[in-house]
Amino acid sequence: MSDQNPYEKLGVSEDASFEEIQDTRNRLVEQYSGDTSRIEIIEAAYDAVLMNRLRMRQEGKIKVPERIRFPESKVQVTPDLSPVPKKQSPPWLQRMVDKPSTLDIVVPGIWYLGLSANSLFYRTGGDQVLQLMLVIGVGVSIYFLNRKENKFGRAVLFTLVGLIVGLIIGGLIASSLTELLNSANFTTNQFATVVTFILLWLICSFLK
Repeated sequence: MSDQNPYEKLGVSEDASFEEIQDTRNRLVEQYSGDTSRIEIIEAAYDAVLMNRLRMRQEGKIKVPERIRFPESKVQVTPDLSPVPKKQSPPWLQRMVDKPSTLDIVVPGIWYLGLSANSLFYRTGGDQVLQLMLVIGVGVSIYFLNRKENKFGRAVLFTLVGLIVGLIIGGLIASSLTELLNSANFTTNQFATVVTFILLWLICSFLK
């Protein structure tokens, strides 16, 4: 048996694929698991075949896969299934922004929709009606904000800031849309009031 080349010792042809060589080696090792001397011959022949294939690869004759060249170093890599951490908003923003339910959005929305409709289409009262609507809108905002955290002072502060900012922004926008508002028969104050109601709705729905 010593005159045999390593391919003959393994019982494979010289043009056998690496998979065939690997399978044959594994089968023989399992078959002669109790025969130490035979196992040594099989392993020596297998190593010789690998070295021969490696030399042929270096000469550019064949390409040896990494898992065949170095089978002992084949390590199963466990995929990293850990969830990718989501980017979180700043803590101060998390403390201020709420995650409202649908009801928390819809109910204030209905209130402010009704107030906006009265402000736009009830014209006989003039600015007095707008002032009354704003007072009611302020009360609605304070109520819904205070209901969330039970912090009345915070609710009043946010509402007043929203009221002031809404009137300023609404007035600025209305001044640039004067012709359009006039053609629609709406006043600047009416438009500013509606913008304020939209801002107050956002505040009492999405802020804590």
